[in-house]
Amino acid sequence: MDLATLIGLVGALLTVGVAIGMGGSPSAFVNAPSLVIVVVGTLLVTLMKFSLGQFLSAARVALKAFIYKLPEPSVLIDKSVELANEARSNGLLALEEAEVPDEFFKKGINLVVDGHDQDVVKSVLTREVDLTVSRHRDGQAIFKAIGDVAPAMGMIGTLIGLVQMLTVMDDPKQIGPSMAVALLTTLYGAMIANMIALPIADKLALRSTEERLAKSLIVDAILGIQDGRNPRVIQDMLTTYLPKSKRVNEEREAA
Repeated sequence: MDLATLIGLVGALLTVGVAIGMGGSPSAFVNAPSLVIVVVGTLLVTLMKFSLGQFLSAARVALKAFIYKLPEPSVLIDKSVELANEARSNGLLALEEAEVPDEFFKKGINLVVDGHDQDVVKSVLTREVDLTVSRHRDGQAIFKAIGDVAPAMGMIGTLIGLVQMLTVMDDPKQIGPSMAVALLTTLYGAMIANMIALPIADKLALRSTEERLAKSLIVDAILGIQDGRNPRVIQDMLTTYLPKSKRVNEEREAA
């Protein structure tokens, strides 16, 4: 569970909710026509930009912003050194039953154990990395599109509310509901875009970067193990994936 995403989302919604509650009646901020215009309109316009399959997968992709967790690079490096030592001592076949903390890592080890050529192993793993990044890019694009469309639908709702208000200027009782549509659609659009869609798109971009980094580390580790490199050389090579501060600590522990 990514607490930063959860705390940020819940905290932002609570902040707005408390401000609304302190300023008057919360029911004044609930308007069915405004919700229909912004929420339904945003979803339908976003659907026009993507295939049905991509659109329906958006909710599943969004979960990665909350619950997706990759193994730490330091854990992957330690496991890579352990597997390299095992392979040098007992051969590559000894890795068949090894416990690996990542499915992608396990797939690469299985390719090595099955005796595939190094070029084949690299090609298969690199292609999977590229496809994963492509799927992430689609998810980011959907939420960025929602972030772009929601304020626009809010503006459309505002114009609708203003037109309705101008047509009933002779009836004061009708002015209030029309003005509510005009103002609340803008509010809803801004909230959906800036409190939900765009932050999720940015977090998915971060997740994509983290996963690409982890998978690239794994590919280098597997190729190094298959090539029979010294475990210490593999460790030195993989520590370049760590931030400089963690890299220093890793080198101290190895020494």
